[in-house]
Amino acid sequence: MTDALVMKGVTRDYAVGGPFSRKKTLRALRGIDLTVAKGTTLGLVGESGCGKSTLAKVLLGVEPATSGEVLVGGKSVDEYGRLERAQLVQPVFQDPYSSLNPRQTVSSIIAAPLEVRGIGNGASRRRRVDELAAEVGLPRHLVDAYPSQLSGGQRQRVAIARALIGEPEILICDEPTSALDVSVQSQILNLLHRLKAELNLTMILISHNLAVVHHLADDVAVMYLGQIVERGPADAIFARAHHPYTSVLLKAVLPPRPGSRLPDLALEAEFPSPVNPPSGCAFHPRCANATDICTRISPERSGTGHTYRCHNPDHAPAKAAEAAD
Repeated sequence: MTDALVMKGVTRDYAVGGPFSRKKTLRALRGIDLTVAKGTTLGLVGESGCGKSTLAKVLLGVEPATSGEVLVGGKSVDEYGRLERAQLVQPVFQDPYSSLNPRQTVSSIIAAPLEVRGIGNGASRRRRVDELAAEVGLPRHLVDAYPSQLSGGQRQRVAIARALIGEPEILICDEPTSALDVSVQSQILNLLHRLKAELNLTMILISHNLAVVHHLADDVAVMYLGQIVERGPADAIFARAHHPYTSVLLKAVLPPRPGSRLPDLALEAEFPSPVNPPSGCAFHPRCANATDICTRISPERSGTGHTYRCHNPDHAPAKAAEAAD
């Protein structure tokens, strides 16, 4: 299976501080190594502020990586022109109410990528818009409407059609359903699932909703403070998480039962500052499994297929083997 996307040692730094204070470095991404196989969906999860959206911006070319290498289709993204890169990687943003130009009709919005690249003429672009609108389930009479005349779910269908009209290889979906009513979310998720299978799309799904990730993703990457701390097949991670942070995320899902209380996550501290990250393992101040080595040494990646960064993992293969003995 060929790789659609490869990231090697990618970092992204920001200079932060007020006009009268000394600038500090905020490292939003800290040595990201990531491979996504063509035609698969990677779910990217973690708390707000862990670096998920920053990673998406680097992939889209909105922001450059400070160091490291990003390969798309086996070629460094720096070797692509801006329009070439936009054709390969397209986003579906979180908020369909702000991601569409209110002064343009739906047909103009969807056709914009073709117009920018000079592909076809007005008539051929309109035919393609009509075909794609039908493909994403948008009623034909809404193609000449304005975004203000559409519901949230219809607007997100427009955003998906706009992303797909240039036939990209990678689709980055950043919380694509969080701004929608629950009744509409499943429709959009099923649409993405169907289009991915029909078009052999590679998808990166960024979401706080673990149920959505489990439903759509083939693999899951868990981020914490700019690092990927666990990565593996979705079923394996949801069935038997190795990293304590992943276990906490899974515990944090509120059971859909009346009277259910918020679960006790046993976190020992608040989310640390990315400007001044903890020494050793970044999760150690909040981790119930932490020992002295965790405070001093950053863990290396362990495992094959299902990998993790932890000195004292939950349900690690070695621990499971010891328990069997």
